[in-house]
Amino acid sequence: MPASRGGPSFGLDDFPGGPLRHRIAVPLGGGLAVWLATVAALGLGALVLKFGPPPLPGVIARYVDGLRYRSGEMALILGLATAVMIIGLFYDLFETGWWFRLGAQVALAVVLAASGCRVTLFWPLSYPAVGGLVTVLWVVGLTNAFTFLDNIDGLAAGVGLVASLLFAAAQAQMGGLFAPAVLLVLAGSLGGFLVYNRDPARVFLGDSGGGFIGFLLGAMTVAGTYFRYGRDDSPSGVLSPLLVMAVPLYESVWVFLFWLRERNNSFPRNRRHFSYRLLESGLTPPQAVRVVVSWCPWAAGLGAPLLHRLDALGTLLVVGQSACLIGVLAILETASIRRERAR
Repeated sequence: MPASRGGPSFGLDDFPGGPLRHRIAVPLGGGLAVWLATVAALGLGALVLKFGPPPLPGVIARYVDGLRYRSGEMALILGLATAVMIIGLFYDLFETGWWFRLGAQVALAVVLAASGCRVTLFWPLSYPAVGGLVTVLWVVGLTNAFTFLDNIDGLAAGVGLVASLLFAAAQAQMGGLFAPAVLLVLAGSLGGFLVYNRDPARVFLGDSGGGFIGFLLGAMTVAGTYFRYGRDDSPSGVLSPLLVMAVPLYESVWVFLFWLRERNNSFPRNRRHFSYRLLESGLTPPQAVRVVVSWCPWAAGLGAPLLHRLDALGTLLVVGQSACLIGVLAILETASIRRERAR
């Protein structure tokens, strides 16, 4: 057995070969570490809220009752995200078919929507069936987006860190505390994990970690608030999740469309990822990660947290900026494919 870079792995090793470029076996237990850190921190916070008066400033203490009220919702979300992590862990161990994971993810997202945690915005999303369908598509889409992104050291965790911070800022601007608190805990877990996951990685995230991050982010964006009636807020705030996740969603659609066309067995880890295109253009893995991660805030225009204050023109400018940047990505992808065919 090849030496393992990260030490004991209990059978969770990713060996050299395939689209992931590493020369020795690397443990795949990073997803377990991110899950444990997130769940432990949130569990400790829940115990403090339940059994003792937390020494919080008055401006924050007034939200404690609201956090206690939503503790059941948080337990459900964490339970479902944990189930997604276990399914990914099962895939890491036994390489089960992608259809099994997708079916399980859809079932868990349906449970989330049926519990009442679903999109309930304006007509026609105010109808439970429509809102539930959008919720399932959104959560399953993000879950797989982060699985797709886990193809270079530090990429999925870096994008997840940026997305968590942007989502937390957007929620905090609306006066919420529940979603930002959870998202900041996730960001802290990912920040600690990146110390060991940057190139050359000592541990990989694995499908367990990518699925957990994507499902938790998707669920928390649905559970959050982007518009409050009776205030001067703009309904444009509901576009914040789409802008923040523009790059991962674009990546997912691109990889999936190429898989449909080529029908190979390397789904989702094939050579069609944008990060691999950057490597082929001459960038080093750390440089490619910095390029992709830096595109997340730029694609969001850093305006996602402020969308609820923008009028129609301001919203159009922010959305247009994101569309243009995604268009640049598409042009780079197309040029790379043409060069490949020419060779």
